[in-house]
Amino acid sequence: MKPDDPLLKILVCPIDKGPLTLLVPDDVLYNPRLRRRYPILDGIPQLLPSSGEQVTDAEHDAILRRLPPHGRPADEPPAGGHPTGAPR
Repeated sequence: MKPDDPLLKILVCPIDKGPLTLLVPDDVLYNPRLRRRYPILDGIPQLLPSSGEQVTDAEHDAILRRLPPHGRPADEPPAGGHPTGAPR
């Protein structure tokens, strides 16, 4: 899976239904809110709750240092879909 894959815009965490972030080159999808990562096997995201793996505090901190501000791709709007984060 590549960072510009349109599928990334619609994939959500199976537990909290929030957005996921692609971690490259790890080839996993990450939910920083729940500190869970989901593998991508042969290009297919494994998004069953049981497929997710909890990360340690140290791993979470290391991942956050690699992410753009707010843990989302630079071109993705804040929650709510509006650039200011305000509901529509």
